[in-house]
Amino acid sequence: MSAVVRLKPRALGRLQVAKVTLAHGGGGKAMKDLIDDVFVSAFDNDLLAPLEDQARLDLAGLAAHGDRLAMTTDGYVVDPLFFPGGDIGKLAICGTVNDLAVGGAVPLYLSCAVVIEEGMAVEDLRAIARSMAETARAARVSIVTGDTKVVPRGACDKIFITTTGIGVIRKGVEIGAARARIGDVVLVNGRLGDHGAAILCARGDMALESPVESDCAALHGMIADLLAAVPGVRFLRDATRGGIATVLNELAAASEVAIEIDERATPIAEGVRGFCEILGLDPLYLANEGKIVIAVAPEDAEGALAALRAHPLGRDACAIGRVTAGEPGRVTMNTVFGGRRIVDMLVGEQLPRIC
Repeated sequence: MSAVVRLKPRALGRLQVAKVTLAHGGGGKAMKDLIDDVFVSAFDNDLLAPLEDQARLDLAGLAAHGDRLAMTTDGYVVDPLFFPGGDIGKLAICGTVNDLAVGGAVPLYLSCAVVIEEGMAVEDLRAIARSMAETARAARVSIVTGDTKVVPRGACDKIFITTTGIGVIRKGVEIGAARARIGDVVLVNGRLGDHGAAILCARGDMALESPVESDCAALHGMIADLLAAVPGVRFLRDATRGGIATVLNELAAASEVAIEIDERATPIAEGVRGFCEILGLDPLYLANEGKIVIAVAPEDAEGALAALRAHPLGRDACAIGRVTAGEPGRVTMNTVFGGRRIVDMLVGEQLPRIC
């Protein structure tokens, strides 16, 4: 039985200005009005409504989902704030939901801390809060606590968001970077690099136009279907900053195995491939916000692909390579020209402020 106590609705404060000022971070009525008008009204749930310094979660309700608590946190500083396929608010919710889901957890609760630059348009702030609320509702998670700070003009770029998530790991699920075995098949759930390309286009300073949209999405539903079909999945990770190249290197290092992928089998949209050729970027290092790398035993590969392809976010899933007995920690790609190249860990920053 839930321990949540429903409170009598209170009157919410209202903002009467178009721009955020330092007073909105001062802890007084202006700050209360900002929090009420922008965040509380958008997020709207019984755990958040008391506005205590902490959310109070029912332990029995958590235990009903599994036997281990999972917790994660991430900061979002993407530029621009609004881009084809998403915005910083959607990104913040999806990113944290996905970080929980790739551990086999059921995402349940989120916190949200925002650092706002003085002078930010209130309408942009409302749009971001609405996007966060809509994405959280669709993902069936609740934003139950948070924090708001306002900093002087120039101290940050419009808004930075930090979300922390709590979920519960399903019983019997064991997923980890050290669990890959020789012979395992490496899968992805679709085309790679769309988020990085979308952000690149949205910045406008490259004078490029493209229909590419970010793949920003909450993947917990697809991952739940995958784990239901193949409980023995060895490894899952979302391929965000650093792209799949970074994820594969982390997997190879932690499991002390080699990984070999096939360029012909690696799905990349023609538009994304064209950007990379023009700008000298490697699509294997472009960020994704709706793609995961998966390692499964060979006998589970077909079942995993079938489960992924049955979900809208996994319909282009495919096998891109295998875990091999080569040099431990080494990732290589068989190229379309018949050669082989090393796919190393990303060195430096290919694109800053991508997520």
